[in-house]
Amino acid sequence: MGSKIMASDVKVEVIHKETISPSCPTPPHLKTTNSLSFFDQLVPPIYIPLLLFYPICNNGDDFEVHDINHRSLVAERSELLKTSLSEALTLFYPFAGSFQFNDPICCNDQGAVFLEAQVNRPISKIFDKPDLGMLGQLLPNDHTSHLLQVQANFFECGGLAIGVNMSHKVADASTLSEFINRWAAIALGLPRTIDVVPLVAFGAASSLFPPLDFLNSPPVPTPTRDMKFDIKERCTTRRFVFDGSKIAALKSEAASASVPNPTRVEVVSALIWKCAKEASRSNLGSVRPSSWCQTVNMRKVLAQTLADKDLLGNVVGLVAAKTEESSSEAHDHDLRSLVTILRKGIEEFKEKYRNGVRGEEFCQLFMENVNLIMKKDDTDSYSSTSWCRFPLYESNFGWGKPSWVFISSVGSKNSIVLLDARDGDGIEASLTFNEEDMSMFESNEELLEYASLNPSVICNPPQKNLL
Repeated sequence: MGSKIMASDVKVEVIHKETISPSCPTPPHLKTTNSLSFFDQLVPPIYIPLLLFYPICNNGDDFEVHDINHRSLVAERSELLKTSLSEALTLFYPFAGSFQFNDPICCNDQGAVFLEAQVNRPISKIFDKPDLGMLGQLLPNDHTSHLLQVQANFFECGGLAIGVNMSHKVADASTLSEFINRWAAIALGLPRTIDVVPLVAFGAASSLFPPLDFLNSPPVPTPTRDMKFDIKERCTTRRFVFDGSKIAALKSEAASASVPNPTRVEVVSALIWKCAKEASRSNLGSVRPSSWCQTVNMRKVLAQTLADKDLLGNVVGLVAAKTEESSSEAHDHDLRSLVTILRKGIEEFKEKYRNGVRGEEFCQLFMENVNLIMKKDDTDSYSSTSWCRFPLYESNFGWGKPSWVFISSVGSKNSIVLLDARDGDGIEASLTFNEEDMSMFESNEELLEYASLNPSVICNPPQKNLL
């Protein structure tokens, strides 16, 4: 076995850059009517980073790709990605526009940035206990105002990784997943029988959830301007993978009379929360109150008549579950109690907003929860985002479904990102904590009983090309 490839040994060289415009101009009546909903106004002005990996492999071994075949393969795939992206931008026309702060999106067809890059290693080396820091090189970092940035990374073995940075101002996880799958379907050549849906769905969100005037112009005391990540502490990110069978055992352990059938996300979240509380107590020498703030897809909360599942943009809420500790209650909550607290928080949130959302009231709650996340003095706060059940592993551009999908963390302290494993049963968790707390995570026996610390990605044999 050869030695592990270090991040410093991997060279990602951008060899081409261009702007991809929509295949058809945006109709005049759609160019200036795309106001942000108040959900869009509340999300921070960051980019959502996504990586999809498509290896050419056979039982984990890289094929040998001759130079002439490699050049032809790169050219063919690059052209397919650009052509299909252009068509997808015609449907998802706001992604090709521009905006300033919380003004309406200017659908001016400025396009998306497309970068083509060469990687000097085979993709199997990247899959060998992935270096999360190195993966950042596979994401576009163009420093432009484009709302969508794409980087096609071609490995020397013929494998491909598609890196996407999408402005959070125009998309949440649901919308980005919808876009990726529609883009892939266009590349695959499937019939586009419902192309009108994005054109309708983009305008619907701001109609149902109209923007709030006091969020339109800076400076305003909103999370979008005041959210600052703590850079004083040295933080590190680690990847933990929960196998489906381990999650099944964890469900049995966490089940109770209050929550007899906990979900995968609930039990994994509760275990991570429990371990985080233990790490905090060990490093600080005391038990503190803590909160677990998680994003919620409002499409699944609101009544169907209020929010159709096809609504695009941001339709996302923030729910906080809390534990209170005192000197008389200086003990850790067990797994069952934390699952119960998480379930109670979600159920109360659903009950409150099932029949409608008032913008001002929702904005106040959202800001209170963000302030809770940012609070550092007497409360341990954790921020969690789940991408589970979004069909990113279904995105087939013509060379099979991805062998691995990775959501990069924004790097803020005490943040957790959950994503389905490829089999749909397991969960991959990306955790970011300060170095002292992370050292406790890496040695926590209970956590390691159910999760593997950064295992290698399994490269399955390529699927049949459907083109």
